[in-house]
This record gives sequence, C-alpha cells and structure tokens, in this order.
Amino acid sequence: MSKRDELIAKYAADLKDKFGVNPDMDLLTKVTIGCGPSIYNADAATISGSDESELATVKNNFLIKKLGLKDSPDLDKGLNSVLETYGKSNRNKYRAVVYYALTKHFKKESVY
Repeated sequence: MSKRDELIAKYAADLKDKFGVNPDMDLLTKVTIGCGPSIYNADAATISGSDESELATVKNNFLIKKLGLKDSPDLDKGLNSVLETYGKSNRNKYRAVVYYALTKHFKKESVY
C-alpha cells in the first residue's frame, strides 16, 4: 500500500467518524491527488480552523479558483459549516477531508 493510499484510508476513516458519512472513495482519491504534495507535509496537510488567513486561502484558492464558485457570504457559511461538523476543537483537520466535504457541500463533484 502506497503512502497516498494509506492517507486516503485515514481520510476516509475521518469522514466516517467525524462526518458520519461513507465517502465516495473515487471522489476522495481525486480530491487527495488534487491537494498535491501538501498531503505529505505535516503542516500543509492540516487546516487551522481558527487561523483567518488560512481560511481565506482555502476560500480563495479552493472554493473560488478550483471549484469556480463566486465570492459570497455563502462561501464563509459553507466553510464554517464544514469546520463545525469536523469539530472546532479537533486539532487535526485534514486538508483533503475539508476539501472533500466542501466539494460535497457545494455539490461541485463535477469539477473532479
């Protein structure tokens, strides 16, 4: 099993435990691959839910540029909703899991 496959399995377990969903493994794999090498870097692989600049980066680089959404208050609501579900107190919010949840939330699976 490759390192990426191990991470995808970890992300799938996180989605089951924290979101209570059985993830679409094909979509999760594509989202994980889309994150690129950042998934192997401990700092880049996670998202800080309390760091405003990091949340702005997720909003601009992922929601607007990658998913092609228009900037609006709905983006912040969606991002906060996903982070709330993931657990504000949970320190390890994996980037791939958050991106997967955001993709599902905004029904943008077609991007992948």
